[in-house]
Amino acid sequence: MIQNKQIKVEKTARYYTEGPVVSEVKHVWLVCHGYGQLACYFIKKFNVLMDGQTLVVAPEALNKFYLNGFSGRVGATWMTKEAREYDIEDYCLYLDSIYSDLKREYDFSRIQFTVLGFSQGAATVCRWLAHAGIPVDRLVLWAGVFPPDLNTDFEFSIKKFLENKITIVYGSEDPMLKQEHHEQIVAMKQLKPDLELITFAGGHEIHSETLLKIQHG
Repeated sequence: MIQNKQIKVEKTARYYTEGPVVSEVKHVWLVCHGYGQLACYFIKKFNVLMDGQTLVVAPEALNKFYLNGFSGRVGATWMTKEAREYDIEDYCLYLDSIYSDLKREYDFSRIQFTVLGFSQGAATVCRWLAHAGIPVDRLVLWAGVFPPDLNTDFEFSIKKFLENKITIVYGSEDPMLKQEHHEQIVAMKQLKPDLELITFAGGHEIHSETLLKIQHG
């Protein structure tokens, strides 16, 4: 008889930070990359936020793979459909650990905390925040929306986040956004009229001018 068994193992994870010394930090952005990206490159897209008061923290997904064949460029993914519930549990615990590290170093009562998820990272941060119940000042879903599995009752899922400032961002030429994404945005707007929706002329990418707009908004 074939049996499916699981064990917990230790794994070394990495994340990247960029910003000023601790005493000067007034804003913390935790940013989660999309499918097939690496955090060391993703964090560079946020250089425009470097104003002497902002710290950017970029976790890297735990699962890595070659983007083409068996060598060359490497990317990472937060999860796949295979044993997905374990990947979700693992990355939620991983992000918990990063947040705990940050809280030991920074006084979050004096800091504006923004969590941004790009593409696959949008679903990732939503699942994490729903799991952890961590207060955030602003949630930015960029080229992505709430994952349908967060709760079978979509309205209940959104209500978990109603106290947060939520910003949804996408490029007008983004080929990755499907009709169901736009339908969910409409549904979210009905439940949360103050939902901020920002579009820019571009595709599936982080847009510097839009980042600055959010930072100063």
